[in-house]
Amino acid sequence: DSLLQEMSLTHLIRSGVVRSSLQQATIRTFSTSTIKLDQVTHTGQQFAEGDQRNARFGVTGLEKQVNTQWAIDLIAAVPPTLVTKRVVSCDGGGGALGHPKIYINLDQSGPQSCNYCGLRFQLDHGQH
Repeated sequence: DSLLQEMSLTHLIRSGVVRSSLQQATIRTFSTSTIKLDQVTHTGQQFAEGDQRNARFGVTGLEKQVNTQWAIDLIAAVPPTLVTKRVVSCDGGGGALGHPKIYINLDQSGPQSCNYCGLRFQLDHGQH
């Protein structure tokens, strides 16, 4: 009878042998040793060492992966397309994978960019 009392769920919970998953989550410690804290994401995020978002890396054993090829740099690497008309259209190319077609007025000097994809167009005054 005393053995049954010792093994009862209430007794086990009170003695600390069994804890709820919520209790275990609040006392679990996470290792953040594999995180590269010096990497900044494309949105400017940099997690401090005590940040709770680091827990996902400590639990899985993976490290924070940051894409170093930011979209703004990739678009800047593409030279402006020289055109002979004052108004051009851009639909992002790729058919259904593109974006809604917009028309870009090139009356202002210098390259003008598409509001959706960032591609730049410039009026070639030598051919106009």
